[in-house]
Amino acid sequence: MTDSPIDLLCLGEPLGEFNATRAESGAFQFGQGGDTSNCAVAAVRQGMSVGYLGALGNDMAGQSVRALWQREGVNDAHVATHPSAPTGLYFVDHGPSGHVFSYLRAGSAASLYGPGDLPLGLIRSARIIQASGISQAISASACDAVFAAFETAREAGVLTAYDTNLRLKLWPLARARAIIHAACAMADIVLPGFDDATQLTGLNQPDAIADFYLKLGARVVALTLGHEGSLVATPVRRERFRPIKVDAIDATGAGDCYDGAFLAEYLRTGDAFAAGAYANVAAALSTQGYGAVAPLPRRADVEARMASEARNS
Repeated sequence: MTDSPIDLLCLGEPLGEFNATRAESGAFQFGQGGDTSNCAVAAVRQGMSVGYLGALGNDMAGQSVRALWQREGVNDAHVATHPSAPTGLYFVDHGPSGHVFSYLRAGSAASLYGPGDLPLGLIRSARIIQASGISQAISASACDAVFAAFETAREAGVLTAYDTNLRLKLWPLARARAIIHAACAMADIVLPGFDDATQLTGLNQPDAIADFYLKLGARVVALTLGHEGSLVATPVRRERFRPIKVDAIDATGAGDCYDGAFLAEYLRTGDAFAAGAYANVAAALSTQGYGAVAPLPRRADVEARMASEARNS
């Protein structure tokens, strides 16, 4: 895909996904995932122009990710294909406490990505660049790439957005806390999940968590609360959004959907609270099918459900 104006750039690791289905023991549904890739697809489905930064292996999983991006309209012109390192894989199982992830990503192509691979001009021309804790956890060079990308963006007046996405299988909590807090201090928009934030901050009240990230310097904190909905806070205002009722099947990509929908609506309206209301509905809708990508809703789906909720409120 050739270069075109970019609203949102997502930086991280795309993955091949094997998602266990409940219909049959031992059965898996193949798809694509990776938190920032899911965010990218979610944003495209809301009408944004989105590009991706990272690397893939020269393998079937990598080809399937590129095919997905081609179908969806994600610009992959600056995603390298590594000649020998593989595309990472992950497996999703569904237990009594929710989804459980297992990974095969050590030495992946994305983990070899570093600051020297960044297209600095493209970053300077975007409107928002987004990354996550996972983007930084996969290797030291990938960690440094996020910091360098955010520094470049901030110098150019480009907004930065960061999802704390904590994966303790990838790094110890002390290092995760230090790196993630440092990245959040460089982020205009912080997108934490409640469970991750409680481990990272030691706090267990949504308002206290929002205050923590605002004090680090965020302009906007959009905190997802699982079955309790979400909270959006700025230095001068905050609002809770109640959960909407859906027949949830698989929440694998719900947080990533929230990110993509939030950033897309924020770019469209400039209103963090309109973005929070929109993303709250989009994330709920994304739980109605298996896999991280297939159930991600499109703008028409979200707007229809929002209209329905407004009529019934």
